[in-house]
Amino acid sequence: MARKTKQEAQETRASILDAAERLFHARGVASTSLQHIAEEAQVTRGAIYWHFKDKAELFEAMMDRATMPLEEGMQPSLAFPGEAVLSLAELRWGLVNVFFSAMHNERTRRVFEIAMTKVEYSGEMQALQERKLSAHRDWRAQNRSAFEQAIAAGQLPAGTNSDVAAIALVALVDGLLHQWILEPGAFDLVAVGQASVEGFLTSLAKRSGPLLPPLTAEETARLGQQGLCRRSVASN
Repeated sequence: MARKTKQEAQETRASILDAAERLFHARGVASTSLQHIAEEAQVTRGAIYWHFKDKAELFEAMMDRATMPLEEGMQPSLAFPGEAVLSLAELRWGLVNVFFSAMHNERTRRVFEIAMTKVEYSGEMQALQERKLSAHRDWRAQNRSAFEQAIAAGQLPAGTNSDVAAIALVALVDGLLHQWILEPGAFDLVAVGQASVEGFLTSLAKRSGPLLPPLTAEETARLGQQGLCRRSVASN
């Protein structure tokens, strides 16, 4: 009986998150109330409060389920277990995987769109602004570590400014994602994204030829398999 109760709690939580995702995408976060979400999920507001203390926590759980843009898909422990710092090849693969997931995973694309265009980080959502900033700081730090490792290995010139390169790569990828989310039919995000990242890395190396070889067949086969979306765990 306890097992069934836990399963029902998980199903209710998932229904609430599904409803919030649909409404946040259709109406925007500010215009969606917990009552709207309860009606969409066909549960009581009490059921929502059983799992989430407020709309901000619900929003955060929804983003966690799919992933805040670039927050988790580029973690070495997830993409490359045992690696403390990503190599440039691993960094490239991780970014291409984010592009691929945005194009081909409906949930990933939807929550990217919500996070980028349908939420105002004010009022009850203000606390989530720091989370977004922290994620970008972590992303820049990860890029910087990868560049410093590449400099030490002789892949990049000794004079490469790893701080500037780290920020520039964030801006490049973030900008591509924003452009594509606003107009998905404008370009192939995977093709343009991969070419842009590789061009950027090659420009850092100041070489006439490409810095990295093409993605291997094995790397290509793994695209979309890493799983940016995680199963949610019911909170009781």
